[in-house]
Amino acid sequence: MARQFEAEDGDDRPRGDTSPYPVEEIAAAWERERPGTPVSSIGIVTPIWQLAKLLGDDRRRVLTRAGMDPATLDLLSVLRRSGEPYTLTTRELGRRSMVTAGAVSQRVARAEREGLVTRRPGEGRPRTVLIELTPAGHELIEATVDQVLHREAELIDGLTPEQQEQLAGLLRILLQDTQRKLGDDRIGQVGEA
Repeated sequence: MARQFEAEDGDDRPRGDTSPYPVEEIAAAWERERPGTPVSSIGIVTPIWQLAKLLGDDRRRVLTRAGMDPATLDLLSVLRRSGEPYTLTTRELGRRSMVTAGAVSQRVARAEREGLVTRRPGEGRPRTVLIELTPAGHELIEATVDQVLHREAELIDGLTPEQQEQLAGLLRILLQDTQRKLGDDRIGQVGEA
């Protein structure tokens, strides 16, 4: 259920919240101390950093309770989302996870030891390795992804569905534009999913 915010004296904080919004204080202080310094990014970038930290920490807590680590979640999620037969090459795993071949190798080795995936040579392609989700891996990812996604839906339910859609669209634009400006289309794995 979306929590509605009622304006008090023109701000968007929940009723009864009289604490100052630190981001506004930071921007105002820089404007005071360095007139002419552009501060508009502070109101966007600082909350994104703060949210990334909070969401990443919360996801790690959920995963710890589920008995999984973020790297294993990422590996099993990529395999599960690929559809039946839940098998991908190590190269494709790296591309979809946006991690190096070395990271894929480490993740696969750990998951294989835990009985969550199997590894076999690709047919007709000498150096191709196929990674397949095992029944135990399938069961674990089904249970864990529900916990993670239900929790994250809970964390954003302070926004209406329309606000969530609008924010998702704006974040997509900001991410794509930032990637273009930096010449870097990789996605860092803050909370890894």
